[in-house]
Amino acid sequence: MLDLNPLNIGLMLIASASAGLVDAIVGGGGLIIVPSLFGLFPQAVPATLLGTNKAASIWGTGWAAWQYAKKVTLPSSRLMGAIVAAMVGGLIGAWLATLVPASRFRAALPIVLTAVWLYTLWRKDMGRHHAPHWSPQTETLLATGIGAGIGFYDGIFGPGTGSFFVFALVRVLGWDFLHASAGAKRLNFATNVAALAWFIPHGHVVWALSLPMAVANVAGSAVGTRLALRHGAGFVRGAFLIVVGALILKTGWDAWLR
Repeated sequence: MLDLNPLNIGLMLIASASAGLVDAIVGGGGLIIVPSLFGLFPQAVPATLLGTNKAASIWGTGWAAWQYAKKVTLPSSRLMGAIVAAMVGGLIGAWLATLVPASRFRAALPIVLTAVWLYTLWRKDMGRHHAPHWSPQTETLLATGIGAGIGFYDGIFGPGTGSFFVFALVRVLGWDFLHASAGAKRLNFATNVAALAWFIPHGHVVWALSLPMAVANVAGSAVGTRLALRHGAGFVRGAFLIVVGALILKTGWDAWLR
């Protein structure tokens, strides 16, 4: 059981709201909420903390996806294959996570994130303008591949999934950062559903904590979505560089220095 005293609950509400704000703009909310859970409840089963996180954050992700859908036009039919593939990939990844040591991914992650960060910084115009350049059929296939690959990664390891979705949609499909963030929310929602399909039946969700966290996460998500929609692709690109930079520092510390 978790020690759900008022202080711990209050700190997790703050962390959940902050994570919702960051995640709604560009992904990476797990950078805030997951370390908070593990820091406040060090004796808990890791799967229970991850399941509780998913059960809380899925509401903020869903809210952001809905808000983006009202303001940002996406090729929904071309994303359906990607959404299904993300769910399947997430389920397969979650199963393999019990067989493959996470340390194999932990050491490589800071290097991959650094390459993404440097490439985005170097290509100053990347993602500033929405310019899809593939035929509908090709875009559908590429989006499905993105959903499967990153969905699998989310299931087997996870950190930075939302940011990877954003980068892939910008770099591969030619979307701007605002459209990519809107699409990433739908895909990330799908991977969260897939993860919860395993966590909930196995009893790895503490509802007494996840439900109030969900309310805070939606509140933060509402603010983050409004900021992204108001300030556009350039603002989202800047937030992307900040969040990925923070992810590099956090994952590098976990992999090499801790």
